[in-house]
Amino acid sequence: MPEAARTPWLLPQPILVAVLVAGAGPWGTAAPAPGAVERFRDQVRPVLEKYCYDCHGDGMRKGNVSFDTFATDADLVGQAPLWFAALKNVRAGVMPPDDGPRPTAEEIDRVSHWIKYDAFGIDPAHPDPGRVALRRLNRVEYRNTIRDLMGIDFNSEAEFPADDTGHGFDNNGDVLTISPLHLEKYLQAAEAVVTSAVPTVSRVMPVLTLGHGDFRTAQGGKPEAALNLSRPASLRAALKVPAASTYTFALELEVRGSFDFNASEAWVRIGIDGEERFREKLVWAPGRKVPFAVTGPWTAGSHEVTIDVEPINPPPPGSPPPLGPEGGETRVTVRVSSLELKGPVDPAQWVKPPRHERFFPEGAPPEGAAARLAYAERVLRRFTTRAFRRPADDAKVAQLVEFARQAWSHPGTTVEAGLARAFMAVLASPRFLFRLEASLAADANERFPRVDEYALASRLSYFLWSSQPDDALLALAERGELRRQLPAQIERMLADSKAEALTRNFVGQWLQARDVESVPINLRAALGIPRGQGGRVEFSVELRQAMRRESELCFEDIVRQNRSVLELIESDSTFLNQALAQHYGIPEVTGPQFRKVQLPEGSPRGGILTQGTFLAVTSNPTRTSPVKRGLFILENILGLPPPPPPANVPDLEEAKKEFKDREPTLREMLALHRENALCSSCHSRMDPLGLALERFNVVGSWRDTEAGQPIQSAGQLITGETFDDVRGLKRILVTDRRLDYYRCLTEKLMTYALGRGIEAHDLHGLDEIVEALEANQGRFSVLLTGVVQSAPFQRQRATHVPLHSASATSHFVPSPTP
Repeated sequence: MPEAARTPWLLPQPILVAVLVAGAGPWGTAAPAPGAVERFRDQVRPVLEKYCYDCHGDGMRKGNVSFDTFATDADLVGQAPLWFAALKNVRAGVMPPDDGPRPTAEEIDRVSHWIKYDAFGIDPAHPDPGRVALRRLNRVEYRNTIRDLMGIDFNSEAEFPADDTGHGFDNNGDVLTISPLHLEKYLQAAEAVVTSAVPTVSRVMPVLTLGHGDFRTAQGGKPEAALNLSRPASLRAALKVPAASTYTFALELEVRGSFDFNASEAWVRIGIDGEERFREKLVWAPGRKVPFAVTGPWTAGSHEVTIDVEPINPPPPGSPPPLGPEGGETRVTVRVSSLELKGPVDPAQWVKPPRHERFFPEGAPPEGAAARLAYAERVLRRFTTRAFRRPADDAKVAQLVEFARQAWSHPGTTVEAGLARAFMAVLASPRFLFRLEASLAADANERFPRVDEYALASRLSYFLWSSQPDDALLALAERGELRRQLPAQIERMLADSKAEALTRNFVGQWLQARDVESVPINLRAALGIPRGQGGRVEFSVELRQAMRRESELCFEDIVRQNRSVLELIESDSTFLNQALAQHYGIPEVTGPQFRKVQLPEGSPRGGILTQGTFLAVTSNPTRTSPVKRGLFILENILGLPPPPPPANVPDLEEAKKEFKDREPTLREMLALHRENALCSSCHSRMDPLGLALERFNVVGSWRDTEAGQPIQSAGQLITGETFDDVRGLKRILVTDRRLDYYRCLTEKLMTYALGRGIEAHDLHGLDEIVEALEANQGRFSVLLTGVVQSAPFQRQRATHVPLHSASATSHFVPSPTP
């Protein structure tokens, strides 16, 4: 088979962008290339017989794998899952074991090349982009899409069932199924979202609203959350009236009280510009609303509203508060529930309601049936294009127009209300809920047609933003210019604050940073502090959130500054605030703000493996877990997950019983556990990695002893490399094992982008990405564009412009790509 050649259309971006641009290949599995069996006999079988048959041939079946039990060579060559696993293990040096002869680099390359281009039948001249997974919007994507489309926040995490995960990510199309409960929830959500977001009239009376926090005390300070009726108080607020006219002033007070009765009573007076306009005696009546409204003329300018509380029988100064039957303090309070100035009352001075221009940019509907139908057609065509992420066909728009017309034909229903009903139908449509795609018409006769520009816009936006394409992407797609401007658009999108989602969602799942806020940790038990001693001992919410933020900021810094991804493993800096720095024992960091901190020389910190996030989520509730930590590194850093444990394996705690006279260390228990032949093969991979981190306790604090004995963190990897501590382990990962790390990170990011697991036909593109990373010192931009950016991605901070604006910014977001 000739050496893999890059086709011209892949040359500019042989990296993840090539996957984004590539078309929708057919479903199916890898098929061997012509001549694969003959080349297996000539080139590969001699290598297998020389290095592999001691364990996987001649009657040996280690790991339930044997190369010489298939009926024919063709049967063996056609075992794609077997060759997929073999390729991983041989490349990583895990197979053959290091206690026997090892294949040469040329032999490894020969076997790897045969697996890719013969056993899997990959044609580098016509690469198969793989199958496209049909993907429903997951909860995060739905929420972000509603935010950008409708301009409101809808808490889909609370309203929808939890999403399943596949290959470690919740945007995997193979697991994003839809249930009857989903259908019910989507219909309810469509109605709730449209009712909340879409105005149903063209003009409304202006309303100026103030709350309790907008008032100030007579001394100018902020008021208490509520005013106690047993103490005199006075509040002031300024109302700025825009124009002289008739207004309705409406103020509502809310009486609150303790569960037990309190005899306090007071006069409450409401004044406007020094004139008392309302007075009422208030007593204990929890939850009572006290409304006051008056309509009349107001002059333009500032007007003062006052609220005064005058206790009727105040307690003597310094007296203790009254107590209830159970000994608890009782009270009666009052607070401002709402204050509204509605007007001008004259309809001629009314204004457009909020978000009217977002949905009805042409303004109020025209008069006349024909004109209204044309207006509805334009409104719905614009809305469906944004909601479906591509233009809707004429038949669908006509159907929606007729649906809206029937709705507004009912007496008392406005045109806007009718169109709102059509919007509900759009949000409940599969075209909105699923990311449907089409191929380029020009590629209709191609074996692997490219997706059209609208599909490309969606792939890109849901990958980087976890949300719909913005107006700029859709405009480029409409003109057929997005492919040509792809690198510039990636740079623009990464600079947008919506790209925070790539950090939050990719890192949150790849590194399990999401889980640190909920992982169960019994810190008192883990530290061996008896109940009733040591004061308050807890793994606080604030510390958990700080740990997650550290992991996110470290990843974001590498993305923004286009630094090497190796710095995620080994770095001389990290991001800390005062609380996290104190937890880590790092001095001279003050305040709640996170900042980049240069670590002391020789510090074991730096990199994700020594961050509290990783160390906490890989611990058990009451102790560290070298097994979990080692497994995490194998799966998420090296990309070499061990096989699942066999049945009836004894629990690690069983080994503890062998130490009858003392408390053993985890290292000692694991050593005894590995003596079991069933356990040895997997634990010899995991344990050295996890034990290197034993100096960090369940919440990532440094420790020197365990069970009263000094902690030994030195070890040897199954591939032969030795290290003294976690610093040595990190050095190995970024030097000897960096290609494994590059490959694992690329697999994870591709899985997240594609919305499916990595398959055999992906390996050619994946290897090109790894080669490019190696050639460019691991720069992050290589993962996305195939080239090293000349400058960092400069971030644009959110400016809170209207959410319908093409320049609106949001939060950092990721997304999937078939």
